[in-house]
Amino acid sequence: MCNCNHAVHADVVGSLLRPAALKSARQQFQRGEIDAAQLRAVEDEQIRQAVEKQRQLGLAVVTDGEFRRAWWHFDFLEGLDGVQGYDAEQGIQFNGVQTKARSVKVTGKLGFNPQHPMLADFRFLQQIAGDAQPKMTIPSPSVLHFRGGRQAIDSTVYPQLDAYFADLAQTYRDAIRAFYDAGCRYLQLDDTVWAYLCSDDQRRQIRERGEDPDQLARIYADVLNAAIAGKPDDLTIGLHVCRGNFRSTWISEGGYEPVAEILFGQVNIDAFFLEYDNERSGGFEPLRFIKPGKQKVVLGLITTKDGELENPEQVKQRLQEAAQFVAPEQLCLSTQCGFASTEEGNSLSEQQQWDKLSSVVSIAGQVW
Repeated sequence: MCNCNHAVHADVVGSLLRPAALKSARQQFQRGEIDAAQLRAVEDEQIRQAVEKQRQLGLAVVTDGEFRRAWWHFDFLEGLDGVQGYDAEQGIQFNGVQTKARSVKVTGKLGFNPQHPMLADFRFLQQIAGDAQPKMTIPSPSVLHFRGGRQAIDSTVYPQLDAYFADLAQTYRDAIRAFYDAGCRYLQLDDTVWAYLCSDDQRRQIRERGEDPDQLARIYADVLNAAIAGKPDDLTIGLHVCRGNFRSTWISEGGYEPVAEILFGQVNIDAFFLEYDNERSGGFEPLRFIKPGKQKVVLGLITTKDGELENPEQVKQRLQEAAQFVAPEQLCLSTQCGFASTEEGNSLSEQQQWDKLSSVVSIAGQVW
């Protein structure tokens, strides 16, 4: 967890490039050539190797690379009660490329399924993590609402959205408790929505569909706080604010200022994972709203969108700049996002991926 020895000032966001053996097994499974048990055996072995590699690099926090998922969000959301996945008319539009056409809609009363498959996924990670901290990543509650909005929620189930948001918060409260009971002490909520609320273009699109981006920010903050209210003291919950990541492209741009006061000042998250890998991310000034002494800020200064290694001295310089607004002991370092938010992965090699993570550990060791 991000406390104060240097090893844990180096963090990892989550997803890793899917190895060739894993991609092949998933294709074989889709063609009916192997069964679910055979696929899971391949996943288990590839996750073992990925966790061992993370530990070898010196990371104190490890993930399963999201190797059992096709998407960073839909696989989890489709496992919730009341949520149905479907093939959409078109995919999600990134900067010059579209994802596969997939989406989710709310067709029944929301709830957390106590048999959710990702609980077993976490237990496996915990078994093989050794002395490292196993981290689970799931999409943030706002992700379920934002993409489809009112149109993706059955109005006969939820005629009023107040009841929907109350159930959404309770569903996540139950999910957080279930992961805690499974042994999870570090849970990360992945959230693209806050970055959209920073983007002039995305804010215009929100208004065009009849919603108020500032009101949405307040609603999402309330849902997050309700979801994590009363969480155990020894559970760290992080929020990764992502600008979109698909085959090395992005969706939104803009600094954090439009949401900083609500997001950093009012949302009671333990650690914010913030992308700061390029000029689209804006400056560090919004970090002035971070609560002193309590919250961690994990700066994503190392990009996952290409394989070129950052200059360590420049990264250290940026950490110093951020320390003007947040105490250095509250800062940590990570990559700006995972390496494969979808199973397709970003445009770099596995060796470049490991070199990036090694650089995170090395720089953190020098700074802290």
